[in-house]
Amino acid sequence: MFDLDGTLLLSDRSLGGYELLPGAVEVLTKLKARGIPFVILTNGSAYPPAEQAAKLRRTGLPVEDHQMLTPSSVTADHMQRQGIRRVLVLGSPGVGQALRDVGIETVHTGEPDDTAVDAVYVGWHPDCGMKDIDSACHAIWAGARLYGASDVPFFATKQGRTIGYTFAMLAAIRRLTKAPVTITGKPSLHALRLVAKRLGVLPRNVVVVGDDPLVEAIMAGRGKATMLGVTTGFTTVEDWESQTGVRRAHRVLRNLDEVFEVLDAG
Repeated sequence: MFDLDGTLLLSDRSLGGYELLPGAVEVLTKLKARGIPFVILTNGSAYPPAEQAAKLRRTGLPVEDHQMLTPSSVTADHMQRQGIRRVLVLGSPGVGQALRDVGIETVHTGEPDDTAVDAVYVGWHPDCGMKDIDSACHAIWAGARLYGASDVPFFATKQGRTIGYTFAMLAAIRRLTKAPVTITGKPSLHALRLVAKRLGVLPRNVVVVGDDPLVEAIMAGRGKATMLGVTTGFTTVEDWESQTGVRRAHRVLRNLDEVFEVLDAG
C-alpha cells in the first residue's frame, strides 16, 4: 500500500497539479509486471476514487480504478455494513460519490431535511462556512453519528506543509457537540482493513509505504503491518530514527526501488 502525497507525488495546495517523485512510475510498473498487488490510499477526499485514478494515469502512474482508495471508499464500506442510509456530507462535490455508489443517499447544507440524517461525514471542503458547521451540529444533536475522512493537521505539498481542512472542521464540530468521531482515513484500522481486503491478504501481511510517522506508521503499527518510511514528504531520516513505538518504521528507504529488497527478503 502506497501513500500518495509525499510518497508518490507532490500536489499543489489547490490539488490542481502534480509533481511525480523519483521512482514512482518505475516501482508501480515493476510491481505490475511481477504480479504483486498494490493499492494507493490517500487521505485526500476531494475526488472520487475513479476520478483520482484517472488523474494519476495522466501523470504516468499505472493505477487502475480499483487500486485507488480514499477515505470515502472506507466510509462507504463501513457505513454500508452499519446500515447507514442517509448522510449529511460536508465536502466538495466529489467527497460523497463513493457513498452514492453503494446506494447511500447524501445531502448537503441547505438542502431539504439536511439535518434529518443517520450520519455526518466531513471531508475536503475548502469553502466550508458556519452554515455547514451549524447543520452538522444540529444533525448530531438530533442523533446523527459523526465521521471524518481524516484527522491529520497537515499534509505534504510542493509548497510545504498544508493544513488539513477536515481536521479544522472536525475540531469545530466536536468542540460544540462533544461528539465522538469515527475516522475512516489513515491511521484508522478501518482503512487498513479495507486495504487488506482489496489486496486479498491479512492486515499484518500488508507492506505500508508512506512519509508520515503520525499517519501511515501508526496505522501499520496498530495493524502489525510492515512500515517502510520515505523522506520525500516532510519527514527526514533523522525524524524517522527518532520515532518510537508504533510510529517507528521497520526500514527507511533511500529510494522507492528498495521496496523490492524488502519484498524479496520475505
